Amino acid sequence: MIELREVCKTYNDGQPNAFTAIDGISLALEHGRISALRGPSGSGKTTLLTLLGCLARPTSGRVRIGDEDVSALPERFLTELRRQRFGFVFQQFNLIRGLSARDNVMLPAFPLGQPHAVLSARAQALLERFRLAHRADAPVEWLSGGEQQRVAIARALINDPDILIADEPTANLDTRLAEEFLQLMAELHADGKTIVLTSHDPLVLDSGLMHRIVTLRDGRVVDAQ
Repeated sequence: MIELREVCKTYNDGQPNAFTAIDGISLALEHGRISALRGPSGSGKTTLLTLLGCLARPTSGRVRIGDEDVSALPERFLTELRRQRFGFVFQQFNLIRGLSARDNVMLPAFPLGQPHAVLSARAQALLERFRLAHRADAPVEWLSGGEQQRVAIARALINDPDILIADEPTANLDTRLAEEFLQLMAELHADGKTIVLTSHDPLVLDSGLMHRIVTLRDGRVVDAQ
């Protein structure tokens, strides 16, 4: 379970331009479920996602992953936690131009020091799962938007994390590709992954795949179905 207790996130804390993006949120998201964060622009959903994924620290309050309070962990421990337990799919994919699809998938695993041949085989297996084995050696800038997204998902899974974090994953996709993404999410949920995503896309929110939809406004939870 990922649990937040009275969490606040204030940018430029103590300064005249201080801005509170998350204002006293308490929330528990169960393991093995798909949860969506929704709300208007500026509601705090992306900030909340970064807190849930341990990409940012709360200004106050506590974040727990399972039985561990991770709120005050030193950065080196947070880095290791992110590497071992989380996979991230960013809205703009953040793939490295000039590198092949396979090399992009392998990148998060390099710091773990595993043999290159082992990582290459694992990356190839993920690309094959997502029907991209034939594009493994292609530079990512040669791939279509849907192919790039599948590479991004494969990269997020290279370390076999149990939690997948996705920020507006269908924002740049047409309907067909968005439906393909939802099929991938269903497969990953069947594998036991915990998935937390932000979205304003009705195709995602009304898909029937979401176990929990949390609505934010002005940095607070106004509904949690």
